[in-house]
Amino acid sequence: MSFPALEQYLARLNGARDDASPDPSRSDCRVWLDDDGRAQGRYFNTTLTSVFQPLRRIETGTGKGAIIGHEGFAHSYSANDNGLYLWKLLDHAASDDESIELDRLCRMLHSINFYRQAEAVAGDLYLSVHARLLAAVDSNHGMAFRRILTLLGLPHERIVLQLPTITENQGWLLNYVLDNYRRNHFRLAVNADDVAQAASLLERVRPDVIKIDARGVTHDEQTTRLLEDCARRGIQVIFKRLEKARDLEVLQQLARIAALPLHGQGFLWDLPQAALHAFAAPAPLQDGRSTAELDTGGN
Repeated sequence: MSFPALEQYLARLNGARDDASPDPSRSDCRVWLDDDGRAQGRYFNTTLTSVFQPLRRIETGTGKGAIIGHEGFAHSYSANDNGLYLWKLLDHAASDDESIELDRLCRMLHSINFYRQAEAVAGDLYLSVHARLLAAVDSNHGMAFRRILTLLGLPHERIVLQLPTITENQGWLLNYVLDNYRRNHFRLAVNADDVAQAASLLERVRPDVIKIDARGVTHDEQTTRLLEDCARRGIQVIFKRLEKARDLEVLQQLARIAALPLHGQGFLWDLPQAALHAFAAPAPLQDGRSTAELDTGGN
């Protein structure tokens, strides 16, 4: 699958780099390409780019399941792919306008860096929406991002926007945002810290995808009821932060009885990488760090 408008845009960025050698510290140098063709952007004095982590089907046997999508994360630029996760920059943005600008820049970079790769034909692109953005945007959520995707000729129907965990007293905000994103024809995922919170969210909203923290999930009646409810409503289930073999064993047990496919994501299977082809080979977490230490933003 090719994206001519994106290819033309990348060619212009590449030409600007070769002809003018733009300095990333200049205010007019918003997005540029490195020597490998990876798009970078700038937020104040920080150079940003993208890394991706696969979402895989949970198989009942051994080994990693098929990739059904990738999640994009903001990353400080590093030639060897060892930059820092920068999602929490949004927590410290000085103003709502700056938080909106950073959020949109990250989503644009992720879309460019994902769809410029041939392996992007396999599955969807999952992108997070920061909690601060939900309250900061006072107009049509998703309209500006969809306009960018249209200009670049990218398939918005293959992008899943992930909303952060919302407290019960913020339900009105969640429904308002969901409605706006739906009117812009995005698919939507919501995040839950546990099975109980996931069940509550299903009663209050109608997501396309629900992502549940895999840590501590048990094979019990409550979890079984939730999976049955998701199957009845046609909601995709993804267990995030999959780090330990014992959690995978529980999820494999659930997959055997579930009426719909279950999916997982985490460092047990894959470290985030810039190049999608890197996931063809195993990439174990070698230094023993946990998700809390390699914080990708919590989504």
